[in-house]
Amino acid sequence: MNLDRLLKEIIPYRMSAVSALNLATRLAADADKPKAIQIYIDGKLRIEGNLFAFTNPAIEAGLVHCRALLEFLGLNASRQGRIVNVSGRRPTDVGIESFSNTSGGLSMVSPEAALARYEGGKEEAERALLTVFQVTNKGIAHVTEDLLDNPEHGRLIEIASRGVPSLVVSYLYTPMGLPAPDYKLSHRRA
Repeated sequence: MNLDRLLKEIIPYRMSAVSALNLATRLAADADKPKAIQIYIDGKLRIEGNLFAFTNPAIEAGLVHCRALLEFLGLNASRQGRIVNVSGRRPTDVGIESFSNTSGGLSMVSPEAALARYEGGKEEAERALLTVFQVTNKGIAHVTEDLLDNPEHGRLIEIASRGVPSLVVSYLYTPMGLPAPDYKLSHRRA
């Protein structure tokens, strides 16, 4: 794997998808019913529909990328419902430990370090990250209950989607002396 391409293209692409996830969860939380949308491309109306045409796929894709970034950092969910370090990588997996700086190789992010970075309590942070794994594993990869059937899921996914890109910046880009990629989706408030 070309590590430079990973740093400059692939990880920022995934972080952008997580930024879209964050926006989509906030927009979906504000919508009690499908609201009309119009999408303009180069000043021309090209797409019309309802808000869920954007939010639903953005949430699903963003969750997959969010999970991938967590696993890249070395984090996973245990069967006991805890955030733990990845127990092993496949030969083709690329993780944070594939990178190094002048001090040596970077390490997997410990669950304790990841949870301590969140503004809320560690318990809420862990529930947020666990929700990413749970909903991605069951709600997207299998036909099960609706993604947001649990009223807590939307809030916890929004929390995770704010924190995961920050973890990537703090534990990958900053230690390597690199600026954070431009990944945030810009939008206008209503």
